[in-house]
Amino acid sequence: MSVIVTADSVERMNELLSTAEMAEADRLTIMSGTPGPTLMEHAGDAVAAAVGTEHRRVLVVAGPGNNGGDGFVAARLLSERGHEVTVLLVGDVARLKGDALAAFERWRGATVPASPDALQGCDIIIDALFGAGLDRPVEGLARAMIEAMNASGKPIVAVDLPSGINGTTGAVMGVAVKATRSVTFFRRKPGHLLLPGRLHCRSVTVADIGIPASVLGAIKPRTFANGPDLWRERFPVPRVDGHKYSRGHAVVVSGGLSTTGAARLAARGALRAGAGLVTIASPGEALAVNAAGNLAIMVRPVDGAAELSAFLADKRHNAVLLGPGGGVGLPMRDQVRAALESSAAVVLDADALTSFADDPGLLWGAIRNGTAAVVLTPHGGEFYRLFKSIVDDAQLHSKLERAREAARVSGAVVLFKGPDTVVAAPDGRASIADNAPPYLATAGAGDVLAGMIAALLAQGMGDFEAASAAAWLHGEAAAVFGPGLIAEDLPEVLPAVYRRLYADLGV
Repeated sequence: MSVIVTADSVERMNELLSTAEMAEADRLTIMSGTPGPTLMEHAGDAVAAAVGTEHRRVLVVAGPGNNGGDGFVAARLLSERGHEVTVLLVGDVARLKGDALAAFERWRGATVPASPDALQGCDIIIDALFGAGLDRPVEGLARAMIEAMNASGKPIVAVDLPSGINGTTGAVMGVAVKATRSVTFFRRKPGHLLLPGRLHCRSVTVADIGIPASVLGAIKPRTFANGPDLWRERFPVPRVDGHKYSRGHAVVVSGGLSTTGAARLAARGALRAGAGLVTIASPGEALAVNAAGNLAIMVRPVDGAAELSAFLADKRHNAVLLGPGGGVGLPMRDQVRAALESSAAVVLDADALTSFADDPGLLWGAIRNGTAAVVLTPHGGEFYRLFKSIVDDAQLHSKLERAREAARVSGAVVLFKGPDTVVAAPDGRASIADNAPPYLATAGAGDVLAGMIAALLAQGMGDFEAASAAAWLHGEAAAVFGPGLIAEDLPEVLPAVYRRLYADLGV
């Protein structure tokens, strides 16, 4: 998904605003002296600009709210610029009020009652039916118009969000427009990044309509688009006077003889992600396999929870990963407890999570009794097994809400994997990644990600920032490699991703 900033006055773009937060941004701007009609005029102008000059016959499908008002402004401006414009109004003119009514009265062009049959004969459609605040299923004529727009085969420019998408959750409210391009205002909404909403938005333009960035200080948004702007100040950059010991020592706990591959993938990911030293803590039965399969990665014999506890007593071992190929059951539980009782930052993935599925409270208690950072990295199935009550809670409508609640309940940072990976912290901060290509859906990719998180923690990065940065780097590496990706490729692509990142950071 591309994001275009249309004015230099728009500062950092990583904040994502819920429907309520965007309404507050509007209110604060109007209170500070910018009239509502001015904001609507700028919004309509941005939509008109997105139509371009190549489409002569424009059809605007407008609703009775402010989203429709933006459509009326776009219609007027396009008509003034020589386009043939018709507005189809869904609803009664009598329902128009406020700024939307004023925009309608200034339009003065052709406005006809909406009908699916009226979509014929246009070159492009502007979807100004609903905005980001839709929170009910689409029904009746509005549903018929959305279905007709999707079936028309015409390019569609969506105002704010494609109609039918909930801006806060990304959910499809029964049916939703499949836009060619979306034009949103001031900041993106979570629904632009969360699935399935992101699939309906396509290319997204973020337009400056006159809302000052200073309103963010009052709103204090807690949701962010995952990218370097979010965590650049905490990202570890090698120093000229540094050495391997100053870059941390990550430990990856291996499973038995037949499942060492996951730990080796994770360890390779940790080494490529910048940890100064990486050691695989291997059960004796798998020691030879792990040692034969690694060069720069050290391998040490560590059997069971007691030996892991003794190994982690060395405070130079400052980050530890458990779970990949580790086996499900009581021995894994005991190893997790040993790790959480140490001073090392802890990453729990795969089997380390599933081992607590029948009694998650045991894990939550151990996390809260510890003092170091903890990151949990479940995929959808693991999340359900560990947080079943959260998934079943009808009040939690989105992946974002569920991840936040999981972080609050567990006391750990939760990285909820997927094409829209959400990282949530117990303090309410959350990031959403939208850079993961489909090639990441391959065995072992999650093991590499877990190793990367451990490496960033070992280098002193905060838990929320480390998880967010690793998720973004993981997606970038997959995109750089492209089709045919397997998990072993991800660590080997990281140097190219790091070179580009360091250049962006000015290193």
